[in-house]
Amino acid sequence: MQKKEFSVEIGGKPLVAQFTDLADQATGSCIVRYGNTTVLATAVMSKQTRDGDWFPLTVDYEERFYAAGQILGSRFIRREGRPTEEAILSGRIVDRTIRPLFDQRMRNEVQVVITVLSIAEDDPDVLSVIAASLALGTSEIPWNGPVSAVRLGKKVADNNFIVNPSYTDRNAEDADLDLLVCGKDGLVNMIEVGSKEVSEGVLTAGLEESLKLIETVQVFQNKIIKEIGKPKKQVEFAEMPKEFDALFTETIKPSFIESVFSGPGKAGIESLKNTWITAVSEKLPDASSALADSYFEEQVNDLLHREAIENNRRPDGRGFDEIRPLYAQAGNISPVLHGSGIFYRGGTHIFSALTLGGPGEAMVVDGMEVQGKKRFMHHYNFPPFSVGETGRMGGMNRRMIGHGALAEKALMPVLPPKETFPYTIRIVSEAFASNGSTSMGSVCGSTLALMDAGIPITKPVAGIASGLMMESAKKYKVLTDIQGPEDHHGDMDFKVAGTRDGVTAVQMDVKVNGVTLEMLTEAFEKAKKARFQIIEVIEKEIPKPRAELNPSAPQILSLKVKVDQIGMIIGTGGKTINGIMEKTGAEIDIEDDGSVFITGKNGSAQAAYDIVHGMTREYLPGERFDEAEVTRLMDFGAFVKIGYNTEGLVHISEMAPWRVNQVSDLVKEGDKVPVVIREIDEKGRVNLSIKLADQHFFDAKKPSGTEVYAPREQGSGPRGGDRPHHRRR
Repeated sequence: MQKKEFSVEIGGKPLVAQFTDLADQATGSCIVRYGNTTVLATAVMSKQTRDGDWFPLTVDYEERFYAAGQILGSRFIRREGRPTEEAILSGRIVDRTIRPLFDQRMRNEVQVVITVLSIAEDDPDVLSVIAASLALGTSEIPWNGPVSAVRLGKKVADNNFIVNPSYTDRNAEDADLDLLVCGKDGLVNMIEVGSKEVSEGVLTAGLEESLKLIETVQVFQNKIIKEIGKPKKQVEFAEMPKEFDALFTETIKPSFIESVFSGPGKAGIESLKNTWITAVSEKLPDASSALADSYFEEQVNDLLHREAIENNRRPDGRGFDEIRPLYAQAGNISPVLHGSGIFYRGGTHIFSALTLGGPGEAMVVDGMEVQGKKRFMHHYNFPPFSVGETGRMGGMNRRMIGHGALAEKALMPVLPPKETFPYTIRIVSEAFASNGSTSMGSVCGSTLALMDAGIPITKPVAGIASGLMMESAKKYKVLTDIQGPEDHHGDMDFKVAGTRDGVTAVQMDVKVNGVTLEMLTEAFEKAKKARFQIIEVIEKEIPKPRAELNPSAPQILSLKVKVDQIGMIIGTGGKTINGIMEKTGAEIDIEDDGSVFITGKNGSAQAAYDIVHGMTREYLPGERFDEAEVTRLMDFGAFVKIGYNTEGLVHISEMAPWRVNQVSDLVKEGDKVPVVIREIDEKGRVNLSIKLADQHFFDAKKPSGTEVYAPREQGSGPRGGDRPHHRRR
């Protein structure tokens, strides 16, 4: 094997890049290791070009269960299947980072494949960006890299950042920031943030620190590329026909500005584009339709940038910091729904529906990187009619998964802990109409649904997307609440979600090489003001979570039992617990620490709770039971049921305050009598008394002339001889 290795220290550990002939049929490849986490990145470019008006780049992120040293998957399928959400999100990070650095005129297919070879305490996503950059940078594929990545963490009581924090650091109770930054040459071109209401100042400081670390990795990569990189292949681009200029001036220019700046949405632009395509097909029949499309988009792009930067003008006439009209509605859809929200921001309309379930309905995650149960899920749908188009329905794409995960990350910090709110929560956000940042609209719609459902979130969360029209690092405009054309033609999509007290999630990507820290600082401040405006609208509709859960939601009751009682509740082969669930209709979930969660509707949860509580409760002398059932009669007394599987003996001397000759004179099987626990003996047997509970209960059955005597103190008097050994079971 041919091998060449390079290393640099980042965060106190060596980052190692290895170049071998292991994947020598790929155009470029690189293995990157950090700690005990290792990834292989390969890059291949096709020799042929393909038709179309977009650059055909594909990034695939391949998880391998062997990387975790485990045999994972279902019982019957042990081979890796479709990508997990974690794999799709990691692949999107790489894609969003490297894509802007390609010449978008390229039509040669490029495929980057990340294969995780081993995984330990360090997340492969940072390594994947660096490995992809080195695979591309050392190959002959034309690309304006390299680009680098770093992750920063922080704990609540510590102002210092943790460089490339481990999974343990990131999942710690006091961890309040997970910041992933990618960039080059002092510019940022991709951001992912999950945080617990940190301030914009903390995030800006984190970005500044990240750029310093990125510079170290950049120097490292540039050295490698200079030493072993191949000359870049020259790719020919199709030239725009010169006739386009004259035809555009003749057919489109007279109404161009008026149509592009005709108001919200893309209707004016689309209409003009159809006119242009028709004119080209009629007057220049030999011209490529893809080139005609690209030419028109370039003209729109140039106009939007020029008008924004030079004339402070947006397509729909708004000011740069102005938010489109807002509308919020909590509930009022159907009593069947446990919670719902409708949120409008201009032409973006979101419907969010919330469903509550028991702990047993949590999603089981069994992946290479994440394993365990997930009690909060946010899913996002984007049907084709939301943008006035036809298309295939069903299934998910990477964008839908990414948008759903972003909103989920934004909402997590305000949810109540499992200890106080053990429900499983699922929210589905439907983008029924889209004109800019449906993901941030989903955050707002979901907040309304959470509050409508009566879930005690700590604060409402709102989100907003900002954009950028840039001519240079000093000549640019930041746009709040971007809509269709600004999203499509702008240079940045900067999504920020949070509460009044801080940021909970950020996602940013760009269409240029990168943006400056100054631009991001300004965008953070504008997003903060907009977020506060949206929260005011949400709180005007519903000031706080409803006091009670929706009546259609299941009831969850919980109790804590001793660990050694778990087996008793479950029973042999699950016979006992299944019997309780079948009898009551409730669902019972038991955790290893003895926490029992009982979920049901229409009183079933309470019925099951009473049974489990009765099976496991500790009985104490002096406790009273008003309707205990007589189960058996003996010569010396009666056995009475006081719990699900607990009986006690009422000795004949404890039945009434007079001498009783026969137990059957007073009670029969099935009678309900009041009892008090007189004592629990050293063998755990429960001794009961009726006369201590109600001295006059049997007055109607008292024989005439019978002498009444005062009841003895608890714990005194004979037990009436030997009797079977009965205890809770």
